[in-house]
Amino acid sequence: MKQLLYSPGEPAGIGVDSILYISKLKFWEEMNVNLICIADLDLLQSRTKALNLNIKFKELKSLNTAKQNKKGIVQFVQVAECKDFTPGQLNSENAQYIIKNLNFGIDQALKNKKIGLVTGPIQKSNIIEGGFKDFQGHTEWIKKQTKSKEVVMLLAAKNIKVALATTHIPLAEVSKNIQKSKLVEIIKILNFGLKNNFKIKHPRIKVLGLNPHAGENGKIGEEELLKIDPAVKICREMGIKVSYAISADTAFNSNQLKETDAYLAMYHDQALPVLKALSFGKAVNITLGTPLVRTSVDHGTALDIAGKIKPNLGSIKEAIMLAEMQLQ
Repeated sequence: MKQLLYSPGEPAGIGVDSILYISKLKFWEEMNVNLICIADLDLLQSRTKALNLNIKFKELKSLNTAKQNKKGIVQFVQVAECKDFTPGQLNSENAQYIIKNLNFGIDQALKNKKIGLVTGPIQKSNIIEGGFKDFQGHTEWIKKQTKSKEVVMLLAAKNIKVALATTHIPLAEVSKNIQKSKLVEIIKILNFGLKNNFKIKHPRIKVLGLNPHAGENGKIGEEELLKIDPAVKICREMGIKVSYAISADTAFNSNQLKETDAYLAMYHDQALPVLKALSFGKAVNITLGTPLVRTSVDHGTALDIAGKIKPNLGSIKEAIMLAEMQLQ
């Protein structure tokens, strides 16, 4: 039977809370796959108590023994010990726990095509302080662990999809990380992902320029002329429906949205504020270009409400449903 593994991410955040609340819904039993949480039992029980929920936990020694989801019961596998269960309070000693859980999920999904991975939110700074100095985020870590040549971070909602040419790097480093050959690979991966994951027969991709007004023909920067448009030209010759660099300030008007299946932004905050303004809590983070199925929520750890109140479950439900769909 197909399975989803859920790595809750930061123990102090709402990644744990979300799966606990989801398990109380009819949605939990209606899933066509079983979901197994990768977590420390003591953390699960501690958070259940803090939220005053009535949930039972079933530990699995083997993923093969997992059963269909039942309301109010969370199946879990424990691969590491959580050092600190305190909600809302970061502790860098939990970094090893977070990474071990994530690596387990990646490894199992690589070994078995019937297993997908859903991830909860992490606090990058806490992982870095915990000893993983080069950690940049889920997407980059999955690329490294799967030895993938190139991966694409795509955030998708019903009314907009945004992919990123660069992810979690300083703005000062964006230009030098935009290269023609890399952009060609990213556009190819994005085009394939839209076809394969979202069943869009002929994807229409809009590429955003790096500079204001897409550089105005070299007057406000030359990245569009020297890197972006040459990469687009190669992809268009392959038959991909992709635009030459357009100005980001008008790319998201209502007419453009209607005729665009996905945008390719040059950096993290160029397009994601638009997506989150339109669809926050209903979008899904997807990693394209790897040999495994991986989806994630579109929000952060929400430390201020962890262990206190019910979080918005829209994004985690969407992440679960999309991962489930991709496994079929």
